[in-house]
Amino acid sequence: MSPRALRALRARTRPAAECAEPAAHPGHPGPASPHAASAGAIVLRGVGFDVDGVTLLDGVDLDVEPGSLLAVVGPNGAGKSTLLGLLAGDLRPTRGTVTSAGTAIEDVPVADLARRRAVLLQEHRLSFPFSVAEVVRMGRSPWRGTAAEDDDDRHVTEAAAAADVLHLADRRFPTLSGGEKARTAYARARAQATPVLLLDEPTAALDIRHQEMVLAQARDLARAGHAVVAVLHDLSLAAAYADRVLLLGEGRARALGTPAEVLRADLLGEVYRHRVEVLTHPRTGDLIVLPDRTTPEDHR
Repeated sequence: MSPRALRALRARTRPAAECAEPAAHPGHPGPASPHAASAGAIVLRGVGFDVDGVTLLDGVDLDVEPGSLLAVVGPNGAGKSTLLGLLAGDLRPTRGTVTSAGTAIEDVPVADLARRRAVLLQEHRLSFPFSVAEVVRMGRSPWRGTAAEDDDDRHVTEAAAAADVLHLADRRFPTLSGGEKARTAYARARAQATPVLLLDEPTAALDIRHQEMVLAQARDLARAGHAVVAVLHDLSLAAAYADRVLLLGEGRARALGTPAEVLRADLLGEVYRHRVEVLTHPRTGDLIVLPDRTTPEDHR
């Protein structure tokens, strides 16, 4: 969609500021199709990944399920981004198997893979000064030449509105702030309209309003039948929005379960090598994870 077309559609689309409730987001997904549900299953069994003789992941078993938001947490170097690369099919495991809808992920044609999963990376760099509208439209590339191409304009507009970047449609990507670039990249992934959405630190560059917005939408997508995986550093956000949490430490899965089962002070303190407190919010009941600053820590 051209920037001019996006400008014309703004008049027919509710401003993002009016979309505080998750169900009211423009582009809020309906129920996933049966094809989306089957394509949304990714299974890892005994997966390991080595680089130059260094083991980054080892012995990971994981089922990525439609209808669930999985948060992947862990300290720096725990293997979170490597895991996301394996789920996306961008990396091949050194050991074990990764299957998508029952097929070894390396055997899935690239075009089919691009229609099964969208990936939001940590870094948002472009070599050419594309406009925001053009970047968002890149998410529709996998559907070129298919019947779904007829819906390109709708998906692009709804994704831009959901990411709160409609008003940036004419801006050149390199001129954006870090948070604006992150939201534009998120809109591109949303426009891809796949049954699986893989998000690598989607809230890292965002202010508090947009952090809550993106994760509320991720939860809504999961409730609509999509499979969503988000790598997060903010453990309190993981506790508030995730259905399941995978805790990685030194390349191994240390725990997998509900936020209450995984986000325990003793386990987190051991994996992160820093004491933490896990509190319960008195009004919402959400878990809140805070660093314990009362005693000196060994940061060796």
